[in-house]
Amino acid sequence: MSTLKKTSRDWALNTVAVISLLTAMPMLTHAEESSAIQVNDVTQWVDPFIGTGGDGHTFPGAVVPFGMVQLSPDTAAVSRGSDPQSEIYKHSAGYHYDDKTITGFSHTHFSGTGHSDLGDLLIMPMTGKAHVEAGSETDPDSGYRSRFNHNAEKASPGYYSVELSDYKIKAELTTTARTGMHRYTFKENEQAHVLLDLTASIYNFKNKVIWSDVRVIDNQTLLAYRSTNGWAKQRDMYFAIKFSRPFDSIELINQDNSRYRCNGCLTKKGSKPSTIVNSAIQYTAGKAIKVLTHFKDANTEPLMVKVGLSAVSRKNALENLITENPGWDFDDVKLQAKKQWQEQLSVVQAKGKKSEKRQLYTALYHALQAPSIYQDVNGQYRGVDGEIHQADGFENYTLFSLWDTYRALHPLLTYIAPDKVPNMINSMLAHYQQSYDNMLPIWSFQAHETWTMIGYHAVSVIADAYLKGIRNFDSELALKAMTDTANNPKYDAIPEYIKRGYVPMDKLSESVSITLEYAYNDYTIARMAEAMGKKYIAKTFYQRAQSYKNLFDPSVGFMRGKNSEGVWNPDFDAEDAKLMGPFTEGNSFQYTFYVPHDVNTLIDLIGGDKAFEERLDLLFNKELSHEKIKEHEDIAGLIGQYAHGNEPSHHIAYLYNYAGKPWRTQERIRQIMDTLSSDQPDGLAGNDDVGQMSAWYVFSAMGFYPVAPGDLSYAIGAPQLPEISLNLANGKTFTVKANKLSKKNKFIKSARLNGKPLNRSFITHDDIINGGTLTFVMSNIPNKHWGIETKNRPTSMSTH
Repeated sequence: MSTLKKTSRDWALNTVAVISLLTAMPMLTHAEESSAIQVNDVTQWVDPFIGTGGDGHTFPGAVVPFGMVQLSPDTAAVSRGSDPQSEIYKHSAGYHYDDKTITGFSHTHFSGTGHSDLGDLLIMPMTGKAHVEAGSETDPDSGYRSRFNHNAEKASPGYYSVELSDYKIKAELTTTARTGMHRYTFKENEQAHVLLDLTASIYNFKNKVIWSDVRVIDNQTLLAYRSTNGWAKQRDMYFAIKFSRPFDSIELINQDNSRYRCNGCLTKKGSKPSTIVNSAIQYTAGKAIKVLTHFKDANTEPLMVKVGLSAVSRKNALENLITENPGWDFDDVKLQAKKQWQEQLSVVQAKGKKSEKRQLYTALYHALQAPSIYQDVNGQYRGVDGEIHQADGFENYTLFSLWDTYRALHPLLTYIAPDKVPNMINSMLAHYQQSYDNMLPIWSFQAHETWTMIGYHAVSVIADAYLKGIRNFDSELALKAMTDTANNPKYDAIPEYIKRGYVPMDKLSESVSITLEYAYNDYTIARMAEAMGKKYIAKTFYQRAQSYKNLFDPSVGFMRGKNSEGVWNPDFDAEDAKLMGPFTEGNSFQYTFYVPHDVNTLIDLIGGDKAFEERLDLLFNKELSHEKIKEHEDIAGLIGQYAHGNEPSHHIAYLYNYAGKPWRTQERIRQIMDTLSSDQPDGLAGNDDVGQMSAWYVFSAMGFYPVAPGDLSYAIGAPQLPEISLNLANGKTFTVKANKLSKKNKFIKSARLNGKPLNRSFITHDDIINGGTLTFVMSNIPNKHWGIETKNRPTSMSTH
């Protein structure tokens, strides 16, 4: 069915319902609640500007935990073909701290990705002359963008504000889960204008907007729609827009020469736009739609704008708005958003210096934004099959950046938001059932599979949760989805992998990385199958989990590509990170250490504990030439060959524990923390990748890390704050104390778990979930006897 026909049908079916909802919409403000945020306000430690500079790619705007709406400023209007790739990459979240102008405020954003999309429905207030084009950063007066100053900019959980210098407008933003709310305070008594730009996106290019339309319902209400063809193909979004007071006039601007319909349009001779003025039916559709609303006496009172979003229909967008944000009490909506963050962040209680708490709680804040809700208040959502579904017994979530987030984010959520985990898994299973490919999500968002990155890491997320006792999903269906995905003959050379035990480099690029990640994924399937008593499945996938051995070349001591005939890659270079070569955003130095599920056997392959330690030292000490990585933007945060800005390195510092050298892990973790993290806008060493970098920080600050999610063990590193407590959902508390911690005292002298000596360099899930206290005594001298015995080292597949 064409977009055009679907749009017309949607109007016909929903007109009556829309009008009835409008008449029921309350116009009164909420009564202020007397209850206040508790005294221990942990939201004060969140700084949303951390990560908005450098390559962090986070946004500073307003969002609630796991919210569908991320209402945030955009500071550039970059376009493919007219802007360099470096600028497009820099603005993946729409905002960059180095910029000096704001183009407007849009309602959907990624946090920390290396690719861009979204930026739905940009809104920009103005005074004086009205503009309908953004203009340039070098000449902001040529368009509607405005200069701004960071001194007049504030952000906190659920709230953002900035002074638009050119217009002398204070813009404030807050959100509910499915709505955004703007408050504009005009300081001068000029005519005001509010632009709604349906052409603007984060990362623009010709014909990105497939179709859009807007209809004026009354002099305070608009309904709009657009479909875009970006990272996600034909992604639909509907909007219900409500102004706090009537606009004095409105212009619907259609810059699309092939526009479908423009009732009452008056063509401006000699100009491109066509404008509706006082039309009886105020509606237009096309690929380039903008709306200008005009308000006299702007400074008499603040002007507010509310927007409800839906991926299903205009009716649902309006219902979301009415249900979640019925009144005009901006401060109350802001307060409710802060309360949600307070409740979610309070799961973690920490003691430490202000800068340490800012980094910790901001990392938690970033880790609690995604996956995000993707269904309406009535339970409807758009599925990966493009159809409308009704969520049954779960809340549908989206944004599964699984190549990144399976490593630490999803394991962290099992402790800090365990009630959300079954919803996320059920959303993955719904994706599998709706998928024409019978696949779990790979890298999906908003009802679209992007097929970005490698592996099938949804299986590890499901297995890790199941093995931790999180249920509330159909485990039989889940296991079937996992094995169907792992055996799918259409996906990334799986038949070759099953046949040969590796992916041949002449069949598929990134073959070594794919083989290694498949092997880990298969291990997690085996673990879950074994726990469910499915012995044959477990045996099959434990065998497949050993496939990494087939690409270890003992003659060079590294993982190395191999072709279909079993011949090693003749052009092997352990440092080379060639684009579309044998490795994914990395090189063999890094990926040789990617056997998270069987590190002990990897140690044997490399030559034993001493050789393994030396190889780790070489990784951290050998400088990586820029020439080797120049084709990649994502390889950042370097310490030698170690790239903290990219996920394949995240577990590596913890591997010294497996070789009986835990004090080296402690040393490396402090080195990474001190050199690659800060509480400044450029305080992230690379993309936050939808919370993965932040989750690494949270785990590492507590003093342990899940090297192989699904293994249920955590390698001990070195705590970075004197005390952190996890308030668990079962009512228990797990506390980590680091006595005598200081800049110099970075080594563990001794450890006790619940008062008893702890001599192993790992803890287990049961240690955490049962509650208790893990106490470290720190020293400036490494204890070279603690955690070194084989029985006290982290376990692997070969030692289970």
